[in-house]
Amino acid sequence: MRDFRTLNIWQDGMILVKQVYQIVDLLPKDEKFGLKSQMCRAAVSIPSNIAEGCSRNSQKDFYRFLEIALGSAYELETQFLILEDINVLKIEDYKSFFFLLKKLQKQINSLMQKIKTKS
Repeated sequence: MRDFRTLNIWQDGMILVKQVYQIVDLLPKDEKFGLKSQMCRAAVSIPSNIAEGCSRNSQKDFYRFLEIALGSAYELETQFLILEDINVLKIEDYKSFFFLLKKLQKQINSLMQKIKTKS
């Protein structure tokens, strides 16, 4: 069993969650049950699945939870792109957020490749 708190990808995921909550608070109130809620769930899913995967005894199970976390990261990116497309926000204003999101996607993918190589 791994200590998820020591993993950089989990730590970055937790930072990302905080940023998402701050950003969605700026969205119009009518988005409360639309993209706003979905975005928070996707963001929370990232570090949550990393942590849950760490509790698994097999590399195969850990890999599967990393896949889910990566999927949630891409889902979150898509939701932000939708907000940009419908002119609710400008990605240009959230460069640091997108940098962290892309970094996290790469980190998760890299860890998955390491696990795959060892198997």
